[in-house]
Amino acid sequence: MRPSLPLIAVAAALLATTLARADTRHAINLPAGALGDSIVALSRITGASIRLADAGLWQRPAPAIHGTLTVREALRRVAAPSDAQPVPLGPQSWQIASRAATPARAHDTPPAAAAIVVSASKRGTRFAKFPGTATILSGTDMPGGGPADSDSIASRAASVTSTHLGAGRDKLFIRGVADSGLVGQSQATVGEYWGDLRLTYNAPDPDLKLYDIAAIEVLEGPQGTLYGAGSPGGIIRVVRRDAVLGRFEGSATAGVSTVAHGAVGGDGSAMLNLPLGDRAALRVVGYASSDGGYIDNSTTGERNINRVHTEGGRAVLRVAPGDGWTIDAGATVQDIHGDDSQYADRDAPPLTRRSAVAQPYEDDYRLGELTIAKDWGGLRFTSSSAIVRQQVDERFDATFAPVFPRLLDQHNHTAMVTSESRLSRPVTDGFGWVVGTSYLHNSARLTRALGPLDQSAPTTGVLNHIDETTLFGEFSVAPLRGLTITAGGRLTHSRLSGRALDPAGGLFATALNDDDGKRSETKFLPSIAASTEPGHGVILFVRYQQGFRPGGLAIGNAMIRRFQSDRVATMEAGVRYDRPGDDAISLSASVAYTDWRNIQADFLDAQGLPVTTNIGDGRIWSFDARAAWRPIPSLRLEGSVIVNNSRLTRPNETQLFQVRQDASVLFAQQKALQTTTAPALDPIAIEDIERSQLPNVAELGGRIGVDYHHSFASGIDLSVGGWARYIGKSRLGVGPILGGTEGDYVDTGLSARIGRKRTGVTLSLSNLLDTAGNRFALGTPLNVVRNSDVTPLQPRTIRLGFDTHF
Repeated sequence: MRPSLPLIAVAAALLATTLARADTRHAINLPAGALGDSIVALSRITGASIRLADAGLWQRPAPAIHGTLTVREALRRVAAPSDAQPVPLGPQSWQIASRAATPARAHDTPPAAAAIVVSASKRGTRFAKFPGTATILSGTDMPGGGPADSDSIASRAASVTSTHLGAGRDKLFIRGVADSGLVGQSQATVGEYWGDLRLTYNAPDPDLKLYDIAAIEVLEGPQGTLYGAGSPGGIIRVVRRDAVLGRFEGSATAGVSTVAHGAVGGDGSAMLNLPLGDRAALRVVGYASSDGGYIDNSTTGERNINRVHTEGGRAVLRVAPGDGWTIDAGATVQDIHGDDSQYADRDAPPLTRRSAVAQPYEDDYRLGELTIAKDWGGLRFTSSSAIVRQQVDERFDATFAPVFPRLLDQHNHTAMVTSESRLSRPVTDGFGWVVGTSYLHNSARLTRALGPLDQSAPTTGVLNHIDETTLFGEFSVAPLRGLTITAGGRLTHSRLSGRALDPAGGLFATALNDDDGKRSETKFLPSIAASTEPGHGVILFVRYQQGFRPGGLAIGNAMIRRFQSDRVATMEAGVRYDRPGDDAISLSASVAYTDWRNIQADFLDAQGLPVTTNIGDGRIWSFDARAAWRPIPSLRLEGSVIVNNSRLTRPNETQLFQVRQDASVLFAQQKALQTTTAPALDPIAIEDIERSQLPNVAELGGRIGVDYHHSFASGIDLSVGGWARYIGKSRLGVGPILGGTEGDYVDTGLSARIGRKRTGVTLSLSNLLDTAGNRFALGTPLNVVRNSDVTPLQPRTIRLGFDTHF
């Protein structure tokens, strides 16, 4: 995408001087039931944020409503039998209050108090009744310090961590279910979704910028029943704002930032919602940013080498032909270009490294989508399909010694087609269900070239194909008052195939071409959960669920190796206190035990390149506690703590013998070139490392946050938010080479916005303490044996921003 396009969109937004406003109408068909269930359904259908002023209204009767109605009209109808009325709190926020009560003002009740629906449950389960651990963030909850992204999610959800290799190159983890920091051929442990659309399969996190977002849902895993392979740690589901019929609206943002010890950056975005007659609308978002660099290269004398440029946008056309049908068709595009890697040398001055060659990278992401949905009565049909193309090109410094400068070029190209159709009934009157089927095809091509500058030659690459066909279902029933039982299962048939690309040497070429790795496997993933409400607003739950990742082919020592599927099973128990209509205090805690069989993880082969293998069986104990308190309506305090205890309980001795052999060869090669002073390998020490904690699982993490809102009599609003997050120690990967530690740092942020509802100015600061830390103990994999690389936090950054909405 050309850099000028987002700027043109910003200019168009700012030059718009007219506002064609009209009440948006929605096709609504709701059965009679409880008022609380009806407003949950209306929130899901219309996208509005709706709360009850009095928790006692929740079980009041509500009539059936049918027709094409505005939110106000629908709320008036459902609230009328309860002698209640809708009170607007903002453009998309409402409160249902008793007619005898004093109407609330907008600043008295923040959107966080709204009735929250876990749409990731695929049948509109109310959060207060959801039998599991989840984090639900409103789009307005995201940090105000510039373009929100995956790091922003991690800053708000303590259970989410990242490898921090760089934007568009990271792996995300939830609840300690992590394989390694390297990006090999294994599927991700976290499923990432853009609404109902799957974003990736075995490619890195595309790190889409989160502009114009309605909500973000983080469900701790496994989530195998509803989401299938690739969700053993959980899922992250981003809910964007849909195109709105009958209304012209828009927004724009712009900001400038400066990084301590680094360079200046800037960002801008624009959104337009354009009505196209009475039954269609187009929503367009465009953005661009340039993040200032802060790493210096003492070898070349260059400063601030790691600047990152991002350009992207999306467009979605919504058509509502009538009778409850909606059709959404659109595309998402994003390009990330990093001028150089962001790691530094451990033994060099801060934010400095010695590198013989530049190490740029690119992540180009494309997604085309089509979603068809229909609501009738208490049923909803949804069919979502997507085509994804992701291309990640990376260059690594492969220099063993200053006199032998070398580089590694790596190209990871992924193509995916996915489709899911389901029929669901929201949980009302003690009964709800979802049944569906899905299909996925993914093709991943990894090629490499290694050698001296301008003389690199192709090395063995690999091509992996997988086709998955799935049937799934989940049902909830309340056999007794206050008790809900949920059970389900997912049956998946996978067909896998693969072959070598550019096989190294004629000796292996024939064998690799003859054996293309074809195989198939069928998995059934059961789940069962039970929840009970011993008191108003209190829920106790237990949950058992499984997840898996299929196998494939990987490259090791210029040869193709097979790795098998792995499987996780988690038993979780928890308690949550969150009274509907009363958000003064909320508490939750859960403990989970995860049994992980045949773990897929990545290590370094004798050439220093990542390779995927099965390292054995392991287990993870997890404890999660959260609390939020609103002492006054305008102030909210929150805190959370995550504890993980992981072990590799039964190592795969055959595979770990190969890990030891490759490590010994790699050590010997680099010691011969006098690039490392590492001691000889100690077999006992190796055994200790292999039986210690699993890779990238921080033993301790926590977060505290504060949000304050105040409305002045003049109509000016002030919002201030701050947070601090601790990331505990973890180890990079498997084996003696990747046994180094990372983490053990505190990250912080603060932002303030002042202005009116539609226009404001934001001042934000990140990394207030200017902490260096070590977010990731990997710079270039070929030199990791030296244990000399660290990835520091981005230094203290100040951003001044402007936003407008019309």
